[in-house]
Amino acid sequence: MTPEDVREAQHDIAEVLVAYATGIDRRDWQRFRSCFTADVIADYGDVGSWQGVDAITDFMTQVHAGMGHTLHRLSNIAIEVADDGATAFARSYVDNENLVPDGATGIHTTGFYDDELVKTVAGWKISQRRFTLVRSARIN
Repeated sequence: MTPEDVREAQHDIAEVLVAYATGIDRRDWQRFRSCFTADVIADYGDVGSWQGVDAITDFMTQVHAGMGHTLHRLSNIAIEVADDGATAFARSYVDNENLVPDGATGIHTTGFYDDELVKTVAGWKISQRRFTLVRSARIN
């Protein structure tokens, strides 16, 4: 891969990661689904584990249904594209606030995602994800 190919892949992968966060925050479940392969394996530790895009989308839809605003902010996105140009690994930090509808209370979590991505005819997709929780605190 040329350096330009690597930069393009990194850009496209970063857009997938942001689309994931945006999909949740806007409750745009089609956008959310578009970030994953059909057979994705997602391990969110104590929160749960899911196999398949339907399973993780169903969970996220249900858990966010009664919430107010949510803010999933990603940073420190580090992406390594494999020499084959068809697989990549990414780590991104997440700083998240999930608020109840009144906006006064909720939960603040920080952690990171370790993702394996594959290049498909529809673009880059997350094929495996592991979320590691670093801190969780109530917002009063």
